[in-house]
Amino acid sequence: MRFRHVATALAVAAPVVPAAAQQRTVTAADYGRAERFMSYNTTPLVFGTAVRPTWLPDDRFWYRNVAPNGSELIVVDPAKATRTRVFDEPRLTSAVTTALGASAEALRQGTTTTGYTPDGRMITVSIAGRSVTCDVETTRCDAAVDDRERASAGGRGGRGSRGGGRGAARAPETMSPDGKHGVFIRDWNLWMRDVATSREVQLTTDGIKDFGYGTDNAGWTSSDRALLIWSPDSKKIATFQQDQRGVGELYLVPTALGHPKLTVQKYPLVGDSIVPVIHRVIIDVSGDTPRMIRLQMGADQHRSTLCDHIACRGGEWSDVEWYPDGSHLAFVSTSRDHKDEKMRLADAATGVVRDVMEEKVATQFESGNGRVNWHVLPASNELIWFSERDNWGQLYLYDLTTGKVKHQITTGDGNVTQLLRIDEKNRTLYFQGVGKERGRDPYFRHFYKIGMDGKGLALLTPEDADHDVSLSPSGRFFSDTYSRPDVPPTSVVRDANGKLVVSVEKADISRLVASGWKAPVPITVKARDGKTDLYGLMYVPTSLDSTKKYPIVNHIYPGPQTGSVGGRSFNASRGDGQALAELGFVVVELDGMGTPWRSKSFHDAYYGNMGDNTLPDQVAGMKELAARYKWIDLDRAGIYGHSGGGFATADAMFRYPDFFKVGISESGNHDNRVYEDDWGERYQGLEEGSGPNSSYDQHANQTLAKNLKGKLLLAHGTMDNNVPPVNTYLVVDALIKANKDFDLLMLPNQPHGYGPDANYMTRRRWDYFVKNLMGAEPPKEYELGPKQNRLTP
Repeated sequence: MRFRHVATALAVAAPVVPAAAQQRTVTAADYGRAERFMSYNTTPLVFGTAVRPTWLPDDRFWYRNVAPNGSELIVVDPAKATRTRVFDEPRLTSAVTTALGASAEALRQGTTTTGYTPDGRMITVSIAGRSVTCDVETTRCDAAVDDRERASAGGRGGRGSRGGGRGAARAPETMSPDGKHGVFIRDWNLWMRDVATSREVQLTTDGIKDFGYGTDNAGWTSSDRALLIWSPDSKKIATFQQDQRGVGELYLVPTALGHPKLTVQKYPLVGDSIVPVIHRVIIDVSGDTPRMIRLQMGADQHRSTLCDHIACRGGEWSDVEWYPDGSHLAFVSTSRDHKDEKMRLADAATGVVRDVMEEKVATQFESGNGRVNWHVLPASNELIWFSERDNWGQLYLYDLTTGKVKHQITTGDGNVTQLLRIDEKNRTLYFQGVGKERGRDPYFRHFYKIGMDGKGLALLTPEDADHDVSLSPSGRFFSDTYSRPDVPPTSVVRDANGKLVVSVEKADISRLVASGWKAPVPITVKARDGKTDLYGLMYVPTSLDSTKKYPIVNHIYPGPQTGSVGGRSFNASRGDGQALAELGFVVVELDGMGTPWRSKSFHDAYYGNMGDNTLPDQVAGMKELAARYKWIDLDRAGIYGHSGGGFATADAMFRYPDFFKVGISESGNHDNRVYEDDWGERYQGLEEGSGPNSSYDQHANQTLAKNLKGKLLLAHGTMDNNVPPVNTYLVVDALIKANKDFDLLMLPNQPHGYGPDANYMTRRRWDYFVKNLMGAEPPKEYELGPKQNRLTP
């Protein structure tokens, strides 16, 4: 008997639909048609969409393109306005295939990996576990090697383990800019390896358990890597000693035969008197003996200006920036509640720290969307600072000595989301922005330039679409892939003034369309106030019959760090939205008030009131859609979501029990007092009071569980170390005490995203809505997942 997936039905209630509707049966063939719209079936039908530039030093870039007849390696040279297929060059193709003993056709297979070396002179190709490196100009190739031999020969680090660097596992290295040294964690201390000789030098000696150097642990996420920033000249390292002694712990037990094995990790909670702090240090590695310089200041909170970790973007330590000459280190100290930011400078030789400026806010400060937007300009003795003090995300120019603002650089409605390039010589900034183009979707990203004097704002990406840009090393060119949720991508290269230089790709979705695919419908509705526009997407059955009525299902993510829709670029499958719609539902995603990318006041709409969860906006939007489209049956409204969406789903079932009839709450952080500290304390504020008098209590789902009327399925992975399972158990306990009927699905040994059980969870979700919202009988134990020949239109 198979017990891997345990569905615990604590009570059984009748579906919330008319009895007559319950006679319908949804078949396996119906599920099969719906499954055609899952990503593993739609992605192979789309070509020329994923232009991910890897720039070379000379401003060329390469990318791997998927075409109908296989994959291909493309090199684009903006200076010459050329786009070249690498393996169209016969001599190079012949050299590669000879060295690997493979056919030319094999170079186009999906299992082939290709790429250029950083200098752009050599190409590496790997087929069936064997790799070769060839000179692009001479077409000479090295002898082919087994990939396992290549892996064992290079990139070896020291020994470490997650959260502290103990044990025998090898830890990843953080490489110096000149590529000569790598730094790693071993036994809670930092070590440096000479790449040429493999000689190792211990950089710190006083690191101990839970008080180690460069350790990467935010409670909800952690790794073995060392968090540090090398100086540009590779002579110094900025890092910290993280104090986690006395910090509370999370305990989880995997499902297995034999005695239970306890897993333990540091996991601070809201209101804890002891939370992690960091002691900032600089290590000078320029001499024969490493020299430690401790910054002359107290410990900083384990906080950043951007996210609920100190490493927010690609694992890079955030809010730390070296002077180009390595003489000073700039950084920002963030208060525990994210309301107070101090911009500071440290002398790298002495550790003396000077406060440059400070900004305090009433709610929570953030320095951009996806990227920290402050930068120091030592050459001109200036600081570029990001602030939302005028209700929009703007850039400001400060004097680095006095800490006084010189002037505001960007103005008007709309946000600077990411400052991508600073041209100090020409005093010009290049940034990504949203909401600045009237009449367009305010979530569409556009690329701009502006003078540091605040003059000369210019739009560089004119198309009415969402633009994903990547700049060349010199800044002379940028790649631009633009699309919309319902319009496939076009990729081009432009110069720094926005002039089109070369066309790169135009996506081919003909096979996708032939398969019966339908794009989501962009929608706009009014928010709870009846005035503010909300934007979202709607998915409807491809064979929609306007004379019939369809249940409506809300797929929710309430933020506050993102919304239900996510990015506005094209995607052949956004989750299971279209697949679920194909079963006979209308599925909607709305970005409600309290989510980012709009004004500061919009984002702060439910600050300190996380139980809001954008639900008043979701209900208002669904009612408006039902009035607009008569085929929407508002009497059969459902809702589902994961993580924060799981929190919002159960909240919806408890706060709006007469509106939402069926809900599926997956891995919800139902009480933010038992979720990681940085999240709640940023968006709800520091806890006041305790127990039932806590400022968090009224926003905890278990306190509202007695209101449940409809059908609710709760789900959680038992090894979730992001949102601990206790969040769901608290709701379960309250529902039992209130004598309520509900369903529970615990996924043994699965993390926050359910790992290999994700398809099982999706199938159970479909079953639950089909049975309880549609009133039909789903096919028994339909198996989701890639199947042979399913991709044929």
